Amino acid sequence: MTTPVYDDQNIFAKILRGDMPCVKVYEDDDTLVMMDIFPRSQGHCLVLPKAPARNIFDIETPMLEAVIRTTQKIAIAARAAFGADGISIAQSNEAAGNQEVFHLHVHIIPRFEGVSMARPAANMEDGDVLKANAEKIKQALAQ
Repeated sequence: MTTPVYDDQNIFAKILRGDMPCVKVYEDDDTLVMMDIFPRSQGHCLVLPKAPARNIFDIETPMLEAVIRTTQKIAIAARAAFGADGISIAQSNEAAGNQEVFHLHVHIIPRFEGVSMARPAANMEDGDVLKANAEKIKQALAQ
């Protein structure tokens, strides 16, 4: 089986290069966290490695470790920021695994008892709401 090649024109690569905007939550040397513009729940955000990696099959282990560290940090902050009862963490690989953007990313989705998640890509969120939600997570990170 041949491994597909990383496409540096994917939307997340463009965001990481600064060619497209995002609502940034957190950034370090290895990762970027941004709000998902089609949130499935209030506070839904994405963790991206800065290194070009299509998905889990081709990311270098140290970079994957950085993604997981950041995922944990942001999950803790998002849970506190939104008073969530839990957090769903999702990461998909290749089209058959429901991956739609072919740059590795991890979804952090705050969850609330008795509240279903929205369907994927059901509604694009207002930019001001995304910015306010990002600020809530940033404030929780600062605690």
